[in-house]
Amino acid sequence: MASVDVVIEEKKDDAVDRQKVCPFLLRVFVSSNGYHHKPTDYNKGNTPQNELQIYTWKDATLHELTQLVKEVNPEARRKGTKFSFSLVFPDMRVPIYRMREIGSTTTGIKGPDDLKTLSQARFAIGDFMDIAITPADSWNTGGRKGYAQNYNNHRQRPY
Repeated sequence: MASVDVVIEEKKDDAVDRQKVCPFLLRVFVSSNGYHHKPTDYNKGNTPQNELQIYTWKDATLHELTQLVKEVNPEARRKGTKFSFSLVFPDMRVPIYRMREIGSTTTGIKGPDDLKTLSQARFAIGDFMDIAITPADSWNTGGRKGYAQNYNNHRQRPY
């Protein structure tokens, strides 16, 4: 009697067949000082200077986007470099842009947001991505003892 092997393949809910579905243009604005751009930097048709244009799909993960940014940003390749992701989107009620943090990744360290997809973050085609890169030395100096203080100081830019 012949044996039958059963293979169960897990399908992601938001998986895209990348061979059949055309990618879209994601406009990414990067700051290397550890702070996000201000939402007002996007108003009245303006955008910040450091723009990357990435062709991707809605099932792209934050880890995938981190890898793409590291390809063009050599200083972000150091272990411990933190990437903080925010979506920038138009407010439908008033003519301004809003910003919402969606997660973070760290070079060389697996984290809970690594596998978060653009779909899971409720990304809509046409939204912008704002990425604040914090060098490893800036937030990780002093070991774990100073971690909370350094992290909180670099999380949001004082306006």
